[in-house]
Amino acid sequence: MDELVNRVLHGEYRAAARLMTLIEGQSVEALAAMKRLYSHTGQAELVGITGPPGSGKSTLADKLTEEFRRIGKTVGIVAVDPTSPFTGGAILADRLRMQRHSLDPGVFIRSMATRGHLGGLARATNDVVNILDAMGKDLILIETVGVGQDEVEVVKTAYTSVVVTVPGLGDEIQALKAGIMEIADLFVVNKADREGADRTYLDLEIMLDQSPFKGGWRPPIYKTVATEGKGVKELAEGIVAHQAYMGREGLRDQKATERVRALFQELLRECLTKRALERISINGTLDFLYQRMARRELDPYSAAEEVLKRVGL
Repeated sequence: MDELVNRVLHGEYRAAARLMTLIEGQSVEALAAMKRLYSHTGQAELVGITGPPGSGKSTLADKLTEEFRRIGKTVGIVAVDPTSPFTGGAILADRLRMQRHSLDPGVFIRSMATRGHLGGLARATNDVVNILDAMGKDLILIETVGVGQDEVEVVKTAYTSVVVTVPGLGDEIQALKAGIMEIADLFVVNKADREGADRTYLDLEIMLDQSPFKGGWRPPIYKTVATEGKGVKELAEGIVAHQAYMGREGLRDQKATERVRALFQELLRECLTKRALERISINGTLDFLYQRMARRELDPYSAAEEVLKRVGL
């Protein structure tokens, strides 16, 4: 593990890929490696790309990567795919769309399966982001799975959140308002060459006019045709402008603290649940609790309290 950590810190892709695989498999050795790497993180800019399925997030991430490489930034991409119901793995469509960057030494692409994790990200997303950060990537793009208005978890991970929409959603924009529409730092109307793009743009403007803003940042709206690269340069400039704003206002440090808080609480919940279940499973106690609850002799709320008492909490 020491050798693997050193190779990751020197930017070796094969070492990073191996560690990511170990992390997804919840290896104990990988956990030790992540502890070593943590002090080397915190430098990368984290950009989340979210939105409904079919909005062109992968193509947009591909074109943004090209744009940021043009100005000399190294890029890491974490593309979260739906879990296959047959294999439990990712379909890897995102990686296929970004294949032309696979030979670029300044780009690292990792596709991940959600494996049942909700919120648009995979369980190990934050760990993979930290590995890319420790490798020295300047910018990390985090593309969510594309499931709709519950993809708000990305805002806990990214410093800049880009919400992608497309013409033709109609009233769905209002439906999305209570979810991902509220987390955007920048909006994108992709596939803007389609009929209805101007109406979608106007709907977003009206929504923003009716929304209160904290601080001095009003989310700008960009029209893009990602397949042709149109509008991508302007979007990249908008992302850089938001990063500068965050730094100027001291909000980046605040975001970094929020990200650490979310990561810590997730790890704590996972560790406590695992250890509590392991301890209560001795001598079939847990199965006995399940049977009592199924017979309605015990309610699950009291059962949970009982488990916590038994583990000293």
